Amino acid sequence: MRSVLGAALVLGACGAREKQATEAAVNAAESALAAAQGEAAKYAPEELKAAQDALQSAKNAVAKGDYHAALAAAADATNKTKSLAATAAARKDELVKGWNGLSASVPRYLNAIKGRLDVFEKGARMPAGLDQEKLQSAKQQYERAKQVWSDAAGSAQQGNLGEAMKKASGLKEVLVNLMELLGIKT
Repeated sequence: MRSVLGAALVLGACGAREKQATEAAVNAAESALAAAQGEAAKYAPEELKAAQDALQSAKNAVAKGDYHAALAAAADATNKTKSLAATAAARKDELVKGWNGLSASVPRYLNAIKGRLDVFEKGARMPAGLDQEKLQSAKQQYERAKQVWSDAAGSAQQGNLGEAMKKASGLKEVLVNLMELLGIKT
């Protein structure tokens, strides 16, 4: 009887240590994910979801007492979190470069178009192929482009570069076409 009781105590102690170690691994994975979540939500939402799902699997396994599966899921969540941070940083860098390129060229293009439209308003000779109807259309396109740029810049100032780039997509092409119509060399 004494040996059975001793064996039960030893097994219980091993089980408790395994549970504590597994819970510590799950908590560490959860802390790492919480730290990476802010940037990841903006720049790598799919990868964030995968890491969150892996963490939830670990928690579910702990609740069922399956510490081996919980430990494996916690390790998976930790690995996904590590790659998540790198992916989010790379995507952010890509968006920053794209936005910097647009913010260097779009305001310059808008100013050139506005200057040319002002000159034509004062009666300057229009280039071949440009008549009053096309000039009015160009003014409307300019106003729309200016509004799109303002909306995109507002999103960028709020830190939403992905949204800003979506709003501004195609804007540079529209402005280049307008400049060509107005006889502005790019």
